[in-house]
Amino acid sequence: MSAPSAPVKAFLRTERGTRIDCLFNPAELTITKSNTWNASENKGGNAPELRFQAGQPGTLTLSLTLDTTAKGEDVTNHTNKLLDLLKVDPALAGSDRQRNKARPPWVEFHWGKLHSFKAIVERLQIKFTFFASDGMPLRAKADLALKQYKDEAERPLQNPTSHTPTLHTVHRLGFGETLDRVAAQHYGDPTRWRLIAEANSVVDPFALEPGSLLVIPELPVRRRG
Repeated sequence: MSAPSAPVKAFLRTERGTRIDCLFNPAELTITKSNTWNASENKGGNAPELRFQAGQPGTLTLSLTLDTTAKGEDVTNHTNKLLDLLKVDPALAGSDRQRNKARPPWVEFHWGKLHSFKAIVERLQIKFTFFASDGMPLRAKADLALKQYKDEAERPLQNPTSHTPTLHTVHRLGFGETLDRVAAQHYGDPTRWRLIAEANSVVDPFALEPGSLLVIPELPVRRRG
């Protein structure tokens, strides 16, 4: 029996193509999205009718653990890469030195088959939690808030292989788990395993390795005739 495959590492890709690897994958992701609606006056009524004005940019928040204790490396080598995402880069498109016009880069969050929208780092908080005897930081926690950079068709997280903007769940395959068991867990119906296979381009469902990340698509909506 082959050994379990290593977990897929999450990373940030910057506008200039630089890859910033996450030392440890985030335990959770939080997506926030809101719309602006205005109420028109409705004399004599119980409630006014709401009129849609505009959508607001989505936000993706996550916490990253950065720990270099085992290597004895200064953890600021990694935290500084995150801090640089908030710095103005005059070399980016749209910059104009003569007009003193510049901006920080946008980034994308990637984790296996999941990809975020283009986003700017709206907020970054770094907390150092462990130090060497000489004061060198060895462990830190970084809380990031990524705000959508521009209007795009895709959702905050999407699976490009499905060619749909449907928001998906991710399942890490456990030892001995099969697609029909995963389908039973998420759909309550083991016969739906083919949906998962198609979404992940699985050719041989018996060749999946424990630890593999599987995208769990939403069930198709049945429309009444």
